[in-house]
Amino acid sequence: MRLTRQTNYAIRILMYCATNDGKLSRIPEIAAAYTVSELFLFKILQPLVENGLVETVRGRNGGVRLGRPAEKITLFDVVRVTEDNFSMAECFDNDTADCPLIDSCGLNAALREALGAFFAVLERHTIADLVAARPNMREALGIDDLAPRNVSPRKVAAQHNVPAA
Repeated sequence: MRLTRQTNYAIRILMYCATNDGKLSRIPEIAAAYTVSELFLFKILQPLVENGLVETVRGRNGGVRLGRPAEKITLFDVVRVTEDNFSMAECFDNDTADCPLIDSCGLNAALREALGAFFAVLERHTIADLVAARPNMREALGIDDLAPRNVSPRKVAAQHNVPAA
């Protein structure tokens, strides 16, 4: 079984947002971090938003953030909304299968069991687990290198414990 590129990048979007500590993330920043097109990420964003995995904030300083805590988003949650089909063999699609053994073969049952085990493992792992496994994630994604957006000098000074000019 092979997951689609859409699922791969959906997980990456969620990891980026989780690494960004609850701040709004912008699609151009995420696209740059992963060297992928913004248009591609916008397409992936739709099912994530529709299923509550990501929230969008519109406006000049808008962006995206996780729709719920990273420890509450499992890999299964992501795969379920980004993958179209889990048919591992023709006999998974009983309506279109041409196999004369469809009603007496154990392959279908074995593959369904394997798929169930795959889903069970995905259910045990969260976005938070993936982010925690890599302590240098912020650096790897270039998050700390981003210039602050429309932040007042007073706020920057307060964040760094220096008197404002």
